[in-house]
Amino acid sequence: MTEMRVLVACEFSGIVRRAFAARGHDAWSCDLLPAEDRSNKHIVGDARDLLGDGWDLLIVAHPPCTRLCNSGVRWLSKPPAGRTRADMWAELEEGAALFSAFWNAPIERIAVENPVMHRHAKECIANYAPPAQSVQPWQYGHGESKRTCLWLKNLPPLQPTKIVAGREARVHRMPPGPDRWRERSRFFPGIAAAMADQWGEHAMQEAAA
Repeated sequence: MTEMRVLVACEFSGIVRRAFAARGHDAWSCDLLPAEDRSNKHIVGDARDLLGDGWDLLIVAHPPCTRLCNSGVRWLSKPPAGRTRADMWAELEEGAALFSAFWNAPIERIAVENPVMHRHAKECIANYAPPAQSVQPWQYGHGESKRTCLWLKNLPPLQPTKIVAGREARVHRMPPGPDRWRERSRFFPGIAAAMADQWGEHAMQEAAA
């Protein structure tokens, strides 16, 4: 295998898609939003509708995680103003169903990115398995800290490519505003490049074995 068909789900920035395309792979992104770079290799819609289309690799770049992540577990018992516990739990179940669909997709190689999960989320996910690793932007050339977990199937853990100083929690400290969610969900190009290099090489080695 010299080329993979790659689906990058939950991505509108095109960062991961472009990293794989630059290395010769047939890479597509999919999101409910249009592509920022107006690429014709982007599909607007629900990525779950595409999972049976013969992909070699699925990367879920930033699935909605508000109700799954450990930092927001408190809202399940004490919801914010104007919301109910039923609202919070319904959103948890919806997020877990999305994660489950990706994690159990009929695709040989799968990588799902998400923050650390709380126990209620884990209990709602079909065939849940612990994350294979966690990565930091500062391990891949970005002087920032933002711990991200990777759930992997038939893929090796990523190896650091460029450890740098700095390690500022820029995204976490970002002030409230209309574009905060967009910046928080943006993938780091250094991590995307490592995925394309290392997982592309892994697929080639498997094909040659």
